[in-house]
Amino acid sequence: MANQLEIRNLYASIEGGEQILKGVNLVVPRGQVHAIMGPNGAGKSTLGKIIAGDPSYTIEKGEILVDGENIMEMEPDERARKGLFLAFQYPVEVPGVTNANFLRLALQARKGEEVSVMEFYNKLQKALEVLEWDESILTRYLNDGFSGGEKKRNEILQLMVLEPTYAILDETDSGLDIDALKVVAKGVNAMRSPNFAALIITHYQRLLNYIIPDVVHVMVDGRIVTSGGPELALKLEAEGYEWVKELVVTGS
Repeated sequence: MANQLEIRNLYASIEGGEQILKGVNLVVPRGQVHAIMGPNGAGKSTLGKIIAGDPSYTIEKGEILVDGENIMEMEPDERARKGLFLAFQYPVEVPGVTNANFLRLALQARKGEEVSVMEFYNKLQKALEVLEWDESILTRYLNDGFSGGEKKRNEILQLMVLEPTYAILDETDSGLDIDALKVVAKGVNAMRSPNFAALIITHYQRLLNYIIPDVVHVMVDGRIVTSGGPELALKLEAEGYEWVKELVVTGS
């Protein structure tokens, strides 16, 4: 069994609308962190949402495989139980549900069994320590009244407690100051292991100064047009995306 997240020849459109993904091929093995960069409208966030099972999109063709199993027919909660996690670009506020209650219910759903208070509390303590966060955050309602930085940090708290196999981080660096960025990166780096993989979707190289990717992919007009090491992100930062768009025009 292949221990990897694999996207095969994926074509998708917004329901009743234009085609956004135009043949995406991607393999993210366990033990690696990959980044997807690209200009606005390239399809990066759409890819993340489709992997997680967002029903707003129509899949025209292709496969999404988790450890060799096609998950295309699975509901979002089934995909989560298979080990997928999506950190949203714009996390949702849920008044009336505390962070602690949400996390415990989510962890039990992920494991498919009751989680003891002690086990849960120990996980929380370790994650909060890494994220340099006070326990008072646990009694606040989920993202309700949180600043942008707090919402992003809360997504990483969820990541650390739920311990997914494959994490998709959609513009987690958006709106973060440098201190918050370092804390978020610290949480993601704490997750790195042979049984964990992450796909980081970002516009900017700055996050990749703190979470060093194994592979950087560049997406333009709904498909991945080139891939490379961390130096590719530096080149994009220095030169922009025009040279990559030329690859699309020339077909090289």
